[in-house]
Amino acid sequence: MINASMASTILIGSFILLLILRMPITFSLFLSSVLTAVYLNIPLLTIVQRLVSGVNSFSLLAIPFFILAGEMMSRGGISRRLIDFSNAIIGRYRGGLAQVNILASMFFGGISGSAVADVSSIGTMMIPMMNAKGYDEDFSVAVTVTSACQGVIIPPSHNMIIFALAAGGGVSVGKLFLGGLLPGVILGVGLMIVTYIIARKRNYPKERRYSAKETIKVTADAVLGMFTMIIIIGGVVSGVFTATESAAVAVVYSFIITFFVYREIKLTEFKDILMSSLRTLAMVMSLIAAASSFGYLLAFLRIPQAITNALISISDNRIVLLLMINVMLLLLGTIMDMAPLIIICTPILYPVVVGALGMNPVQFGVVMILNLAIGLCTPPVGSALFVGCAVGKISIEKATKSMLPFYLVMVVVLICITFIPQLTLAIPSLMA
Repeated sequence: MINASMASTILIGSFILLLILRMPITFSLFLSSVLTAVYLNIPLLTIVQRLVSGVNSFSLLAIPFFILAGEMMSRGGISRRLIDFSNAIIGRYRGGLAQVNILASMFFGGISGSAVADVSSIGTMMIPMMNAKGYDEDFSVAVTVTSACQGVIIPPSHNMIIFALAAGGGVSVGKLFLGGLLPGVILGVGLMIVTYIIARKRNYPKERRYSAKETIKVTADAVLGMFTMIIIIGGVVSGVFTATESAAVAVVYSFIITFFVYREIKLTEFKDILMSSLRTLAMVMSLIAAASSFGYLLAFLRIPQAITNALISISDNRIVLLLMINVMLLLLGTIMDMAPLIIICTPILYPVVVGALGMNPVQFGVVMILNLAIGLCTPPVGSALFVGCAVGKISIEKATKSMLPFYLVMVVVLICITFIPQLTLAIPSLMA
């Protein structure tokens, strides 16, 4: 006789065991799904069908375009131009290069939508520059990594498209984009305030003041690249494009700007850009596919309903439940990548947060993504943290210790957007 509790134990237990054995997350999700399907006598063809159907969505077609556009702009010199532009605006204040790092990451996040790409692109330039100017190595890495995590919630972000899909397709991608805008800016300002306090205490240097002529020049140079973000957000919000169409237009625009305006790379390098984009795409889509089969079995075993009932039985206080859900997402974000977590957790938590607790779906999407973004810069699995430490050539432990004040800012912003709906809903409601 098949026992649902045993099947649930096999599904979740085998997944955790495989992660402990350092099996890649994609294979851990897939193998635990296969083991559970065998126990439940579900045809393995069903699992394969779920793998295919998990990525068989027109909305997901935007992801390869986002990745390709971000890769072209990253290699095409936009990072340097954003740094110069940010330096002209804010570099003259105490801890100037650190402030430039944060502001440049805000702009770059709006182009690439990827924290890891941000660390790789901005970090490879900013960390050596900061170290050369007398900044502590661990501080340089901490600023780079935490500011890069803004890119996950500042639009456009392909993770918001994944959330919209995981939520059943009823959440507007355009509203999700706009919902992340104000929290992303607030987070950036919070990081700047902490950076300024630390910079004053450690007497980090200011940068030179740009002349009006220099400011106009670097602004004009950077605006062409930043226009990619305007195309994507403006196209989706105005209804002129779908998310997929706006991403495709952004690719064409990025191609023209990169190869024919900036001209820092040659057309012969386009093959390398495509291959790098395909590697990233393969990783993201395989995670989504495997998470879809895992999510199917979660639904089959009615685990979301069980978790909903368990949470509500613990407390009927909305504040307590939301804090519990935030803590759970923060912990999960430290041990697992963002894309599969969105696919798995959204169907589980959506009925609780949106249905039982009455949170707006757009607000919930931004809250979930910021929770998981904090995981990107938190050990043991934080991918942005690992890349930042590799670029800065310091240990994870040293970087993590220096990031504690920045973690505090991120958690405070998270709590604010959880309990103040206007922070995520004000801009979408205005544009509506």
